[in-house]
Amino acid sequence: MKKPQMIIFDYGQTLVKEKGFDGLAGSREVMRYAVENKYNISPEQLQEEANAVNRELKRFNPASRAKNTVEIPNHMFTAYLYESMGIRLGLTPEETDRTFWDAASPGEPTEGISEFLDYLYKKGIRTAVISNISYAGSVVYDRINRLLPKNNFEFIIATSEYLFRKPHPRIFRLALEKASLSPEDAWYIGDNYECDVMGARNAGLFPIWYKAEMEFEQIGDDVLQIGAWSELQKMLEL
Repeated sequence: MKKPQMIIFDYGQTLVKEKGFDGLAGSREVMRYAVENKYNISPEQLQEEANAVNRELKRFNPASRAKNTVEIPNHMFTAYLYESMGIRLGLTPEETDRTFWDAASPGEPTEGISEFLDYLYKKGIRTAVISNISYAGSVVYDRINRLLPKNNFEFIIATSEYLFRKPHPRIFRLALEKASLSPEDAWYIGDNYECDVMGARNAGLFPIWYKAEMEFEQIGDDVLQIGAWSELQKMLEL
């Protein structure tokens, strides 16, 4: 196993454990900033419509997650959702993303990740992030830097800004271009077998499956699996 020049991380349930998803809580918080509500839509009605649109788009279905390789930026989704229901917000698209996300999915660093990132920095191993995420890149950047303030990520790729989602190889190639590295010089670590492990493998990166915070049952095969960051640190020290 060749040691990496760079380790690229997934965000959700890898760097940061998000404590479930409560779309209604997010909608309630955003609706506090409505400056016009033509039809007196309630947060419950708004979220019901959001769920219906998401089902049509197959955005968050685990069974079809890896098949959706084109990202739908959240600002497009919310522009349609709110305007189609006669609602005008006193928020920018980025503020809408941040307000919704903070209420719907608060997060905390996964256990031991801060120490592991510090270890990599001291060892001279570069780090970066690729996240399948619809929120604005600036909002993703702010959350990661707030929760992991001592990180040294060279870049954070939010797929909302770059069209393609994992497991599409183009998003991994973009990261390699940004890092000026060949695939064999980089590792990729994530919790989703299809999107992270197979996506990285098919793009030529060395994949590692982080399973400590898996959100749903997944089946995988011959791949390096870890359940704690200390395990990977020990491997790098060999």
